[in-house]
Amino acid sequence: MLNPASPLARLMAVPMRPGVVEWLGLRPARLAPMLSPASLMLTPGQGVAGDHYSSATQGARQVTVIAAEHLAAIGSYLGQDSAPPGLLRRNVVVRGINLGALKSRRFRLGDALLECSGDCHPCSKMERLLGAGGYNAVRGHGGITARVLEGGEVRLGDLLTPLD
Repeated sequence: MLNPASPLARLMAVPMRPGVVEWLGLRPARLAPMLSPASLMLTPGQGVAGDHYSSATQGARQVTVIAAEHLAAIGSYLGQDSAPPGLLRRNVVVRGINLGALKSRRFRLGDALLECSGDCHPCSKMERLLGAGGYNAVRGHGGITARVLEGGEVRLGDLLTPLD
C-alpha cells in the first residue's frame, strides 16, 4: 500500500481530464458479431444489459473499456492504421484518458458509477479475429475491466470522469 503522503501518491491523486466515449459495443451471444448501439444500459452487479457476459455473479468483468489510442497501437503492431473496435470485443472505447491511471479507482461513465477491477487481457479469439500476431498485439493494450456500482445509461459522446 502506498503511503498517501508520499510524493508518488500525491502525483497519482492529481485530477485527470475526462475521456470521451467514441464507440459502444455489446455481444448478444457467445461468438456472435458485436453490435454497436448508440447507447448501453449498465446494471449494478451485472454489467451491460443484453451483453452475453452480463450476469448476476457480481464478477469483476462486468464492463470492458479500451482507449482509442490503443486501437492505433494494436493496429500498428499488425501493419494497419488501427484495429477495428468491434473485433476487440470491448464494450466501450474512450479517447483522451489513460485508463491505467484508473486502477482501483471509481469513475463516472455517462450516468453510471463504475469501479476499475483490473486489466482486460486478450483472449485466444484475438488471433482468429485480428490475424497472426493478434494476441500479442493486444497484450498490454487491452484496456480495463470494471464493476457497475450504480446503473445508468452510457451514450456516444458521454464522459468518463475519474472520481477518487
